[in-house]
Amino acid sequence: MAYLSLGSNLGDRAANLHEAIVRLGVAGPVPAISAFYETQPVDVPDQPWFLNCVLAIETGKSPRELLNLALSIEETMGRLRTRAKGPRKIDIDIVLFGDRVVDEPGLRIPHPSMHRRRFVLEPLVEIAPEVRHPVLGKTARELLAALPAGQWVRRLPT
Repeated sequence: MAYLSLGSNLGDRAANLHEAIVRLGVAGPVPAISAFYETQPVDVPDQPWFLNCVLAIETGKSPRELLNLALSIEETMGRLRTRAKGPRKIDIDIVLFGDRVVDEPGLRIPHPSMHRRRFVLEPLVEIAPEVRHPVLGKTARELLAALPAGQWVRRLPT
């Protein structure tokens, strides 16, 4: 089971997330998708707010194959990488991939910032509160509880 974080802050954000979710289905069944969350940009604040969600996917793909699929979906959907962490139509990150730890050029799992990002942890806790970070040894619920105040995140009605 892998967990992916999706985000969009350009165009029809909800439609972008829905399209990416459908496209990711070629990698395997998607047994859980969180609600959508409106979130404040974290690293580059002078941009539109995001819609984010997290999904679980059962896949036979390797972490690298899943990353390549995610990058292909981003490109096909029109993501332009003009500014690091800048506005984007779609962003797909592998957050966790079972209990694997991967540190390769262009691919780090678990995602190196996931434990500091409320916009990842709140939707992850919604669908998999007991999933464990394979390096820190804490559950998603524990990581969320340890976050300091800040990082505005609002769950949208489903």
